[in-house]
Amino acid sequence: MTRSALTPAGLRLLAAAGGAAPSLHNSQPWRFRPTPDGGGVEVLADPERSVPLADSGGAAAHIAAGAALFNLRVAAARLGREAAVRLLPDPADPRLLAVLDLSVPAAEDSPTGGPFGRDLYPAIAERRSSRLPFTNRDVPEAVAAELTEAARDEGVALAVLEEAGVRRVLEVTAEAEDRIAHDAARQAETRSWLRPDGGTAATDGLPYAVLGPQDHDARVPMREFAGRPPHHEGPPQPSRRFEALPQLCTLATAGDGPADWLRTGQALERVWLLATLHGLRLTVWHQAVEWPDLRWRLRDPAEGPGHVQLVLRAGYGPPGAATPRRPVEDVLDPPTAERRAGAGR
Repeated sequence: MTRSALTPAGLRLLAAAGGAAPSLHNSQPWRFRPTPDGGGVEVLADPERSVPLADSGGAAAHIAAGAALFNLRVAAARLGREAAVRLLPDPADPRLLAVLDLSVPAAEDSPTGGPFGRDLYPAIAERRSSRLPFTNRDVPEAVAAELTEAARDEGVALAVLEEAGVRRVLEVTAEAEDRIAHDAARQAETRSWLRPDGGTAATDGLPYAVLGPQDHDARVPMREFAGRPPHHEGPPQPSRRFEALPQLCTLATAGDGPADWLRTGQALERVWLLATLHGLRLTVWHQAVEWPDLRWRLRDPAEGPGHVQLVLRAGYGPPGAATPRRPVEDVLDPPTAERRAGAGR
């Protein structure tokens, strides 16, 4: 089978897809670089873009990198490449999170819809986090089952919560949100990622347009990115009535280390792209996983040991606004030969 290097255009397409992944506060804590043989892409952590208080253990940064890695896999299928992934390939280099070998063209008899059962590539550009009210329309069981299977294929358990579980998670998330609201250092960290100029100049962070309103009835604990009065920043966000009982899911893993976090990110993005194709909106609730004691209470005691990595709110409603993205040139390192030449100047 013929092995071939990626073209510059192919590398740019891959990096643009990876850079469209979700991340905590849209911090985009990743970099991409071609492998030395030119036939693949390495995914690296960018510690300068960390959110240290909200993500003290680095799980959120790894989850974001995992989501970017999944987008690379989807884009590789668009390029007609087989994707072979190695997570954490070099224990001596913790910044190197994954290597994606794309040197082998996809087989001509590849299954219809590619390696994920359908073409997810168009959903990369359409995926949004919606912090707006959803309708009371239930997610169909067939769609929920498809999302659950997609997460399972990535080694992660997606649980669609029943009413008792939803109420437990609402209570825990509201408590986490209240703690954050009374933590001046965390509030300052969050506000440092707000971007008043929106999409005009920002390449990361959160424009005011994406923040969304608060629940008028205080049942759905949406994150108050701009802070509570009297320290609120930006234009006032009017309250609105949200769904009476939100539809919530959890993503959980048996372990709780960097490889588990990377798998969670891949599962998150696979589920999110598939949901986008179904017209389903998602919001990531990260508040409770930022506090170890509250994170433990997110789990269903009847399910036994496990580690909830994220809470997802799902439903039908308007899409959220787009968030700014770093240019490809900012996230894609040049090929090895160019890097060496630049270092020698």
